[in-house]
Amino acid sequence: MRSVTLPWLGPNDPFPAVSGAWDTSSPAPGLLAAGGSLSVENLSTAYRSGIFPWYSEGQPILWWSPDPRMVLQVAQFRVHRSLRQTLQRFRADASCEIRIDHDFAGVITACSQVPRAGQAGTWIGEDMIEAYIRLHQAGIAHSIETWIDGQRIGGLYCVAIGHAVFGESMFSLQPDASKIALAALVALCRHQGIERIDCQQNTPHLARLGAHEVPRTQFTVQVALACQQAPVEWLFKPLYWDEILRLAPASG
Repeated sequence: MRSVTLPWLGPNDPFPAVSGAWDTSSPAPGLLAAGGSLSVENLSTAYRSGIFPWYSEGQPILWWSPDPRMVLQVAQFRVHRSLRQTLQRFRADASCEIRIDHDFAGVITACSQVPRAGQAGTWIGEDMIEAYIRLHQAGIAHSIETWIDGQRIGGLYCVAIGHAVFGESMFSLQPDASKIALAALVALCRHQGIERIDCQQNTPHLARLGAHEVPRTQFTVQVALACQQAPVEWLFKPLYWDEILRLAPASG
């Protein structure tokens, strides 16, 4: 394995070009830099550049830009038969609802208790929670929440700049609760003209729902263009379910 070095960023240092991220011959493919800050301005710059933070407690801030990048084209979202039936029941039940940004802090805190793929423990520490709450207060981070009988049973949070949406993490307290939230996000994106959702890294679960890998060069161009578009209205109406329920069920 060849020797590699990692740039260390000061609080106000610019990010290096994403082309400099470690490749597959390195210890951590996609790792770009360490250090810096989790300020609203720095995080906004990172996402606009196709970069995101991911690190565990006890580590410095680590910045990543994987190549390839896992992306969900909302037009290719796979509504498998079982999920379609779940969504139909959810829509028909008056006790079930999707809420947007009702309890962002509660959602990210719940997500912090869910290990990320490939890690044994949590990766959303207190500093990350505080940073993304600031992003939410700035109108850049949003929560999509699954509620039944007045109880939040699942949800996800994401970052959104213009028409660029970056999925972060989700949680479930009941079966399918996070899938319902993701389906709601896809429906909202389809209604608002958003073409894709960044999923960051490849997982079998995301692939089964229709996500696929794209080259980083393609991804960063798409993100730059999407970020230039006007912000969308972050709310969910029940009629948005039609955006995906009218699709033919995927096989499997």
